[in-house]
Parts: sequence; structure tokens; C-alpha cells
Amino acid sequence: MRQSTNPIDPSRKSLNSTVFWRLAEDIPKPLQTGLMVASIAVPLLLWWLITTFGTIDPTFLPSPGNVLTAFGRLWSTGELLQDTVASLWRVGVGFAVAVFCSIPVGVLMGSFSSIRALLEPLFGLIRYMPAPAFIPLLILYLGIGEEPKVTLIFIGVFFFNSLMVMDTVKFVPKDLIEATYTLGGNRLQTLLQVIFPHVLPGIIDASRINLAAAWQLVIVSELIAATEGLGRRISVAGRFLRTDEIFVGLIVIGVIGLAFDLSFQYLLRLSCSWASQKR
Repeated sequence: MRQSTNPIDPSRKSLNSTVFWRLAEDIPKPLQTGLMVASIAVPLLLWWLITTFGTIDPTFLPSPGNVLTAFGRLWSTGELLQDTVASLWRVGVGFAVAVFCSIPVGVLMGSFSSIRALLEPLFGLIRYMPAPAFIPLLILYLGIGEEPKVTLIFIGVFFFNSLMVMDTVKFVPKDLIEATYTLGGNRLQTLLQVIFPHVLPGIIDASRINLAAAWQLVIVSELIAATEGLGRRISVAGRFLRTDEIFVGLIVIGVIGLAFDLSFQYLLRLSCSWASQKR
């Protein structure tokens, strides 16, 4: 009688046991999907367990069911939609204008040492000034309408994004630039056809990171002077101890931010497939 054997390659067994701890390596798709689901599911489960079996006052920590009920109540009255649209508009305008202005400024600062020497000290100085500290001046100069809120987002994003783009451009290999000149390219062609495509993944990543700052700033501005917006909704809810509505506002902001983050990652894969494959 022949006995079947199925020897296991020791190296393969070792690889499977350490797949979680691979350095700078991709992990299998099922493991990646499972970890992503767990990152959301586990905190939600812990939240439900604590509020269901614990003795915490719902005023301090409402249950997921209470938050869901508050979400339905705010959505049915149209208040949540109105607040979300208002915050989205402010973030969209302020962030778009800041990115549109910061990308060419950052590329020029990274490409030309003269422009970098002219602007980097000023940008570095303003970068360390907390953007919310400008709110009293913005209200004094621009009133309490939409202008100071959008301007605050612009201030908080423009300088950081410019410096991050500049740092990305500074690390473009000089051999690549010299090769472009050798092949007959001029300065403008080198900027537009060599440097900019090379740093585009870094620009998208920088913008994705600074979008979080835009959301933080719009919430701060709405806490101080606004008639609508998610920040105002959170402020009013806190004033009347409506903790469930505070959670609704925070979760909506988080979901919107995650959606934008995934959109930036998709944009990166779509426009810079070579960079995605390299990563």
C-alpha cells in the first residue's frame, strides 16, 4: 500500500507565518481586506460592548443605537444635510484655491534656488503661526460671512502644501534634468514635461495629507462664527449636552474625510500608474 506524502517546504511555511510582518512588501489581498474591515469593526464592537454592558452614563458616551437614532432625526429634518453641504462648500473652495496656488509656487521654489531663498524664510515663518490665531483678524477685515472661513482654510493649507511640494521637487535626480538638457530640452520643457510628471505622485500625496488640515480649520471657524455647518452643529450639541449629535457630526466628518482620502488614492493610481506599481 502506497502512502501519500505532502511535504511542506520549510521556507514556504516560514513565509506564511511571517507574512504579517513583511518589511516594505505587499501583503496578500485577502489579508489586506480583512485588516481594513477589522480596523473599523473592532472599535465599533468595543463601543457597543462598553455601552451595552457597562455602566457609563449615555450623556457621556451614547450607544451606537442612540447615535443612529440621532442621525435619522437630523437627516429627516434636513439639518444634517444642510450643515454637511455648508462645510463641504467651504472646504472645497478654500482647499481648491490653496492647492491651485501652492502647486506652481512649490514647483518653482523646488526648481530654482533663487525663488527658494526668496520665499522659504517667509513661508517657514508663517507656517509656525497657528492658522486659528488669524480668526480675529479675518473677522475684523472680512466680517463674519463665508470669506473669513474660506480664507482661513487657504492660509492653513497654502503654506504647508507649498513647502511639501518644494521638498518633493528638491529630490528630483539631477541626472534626469541634465539628460533632458542633453536631449535638447529647454527650461520650460524640463519643468512641464520632466519635473512636474516626476513629482506628481508626491504632489497628490501632499494634497491628500493637507486636506485633513482643511477640515480641522473649517470646524474651528464654524465653532466661532457660523449659522450652519458641521462645526456649528457640534458646538450647539455640546452646549445642550446632546452627545449623540456630537458623535453624529464627528462620524459624518470622518466618513467624508475617508471618502476623499480614497478618492485621492484612486486618482494617484489612475494618473500615476507607474508610481503605484513602483510602490
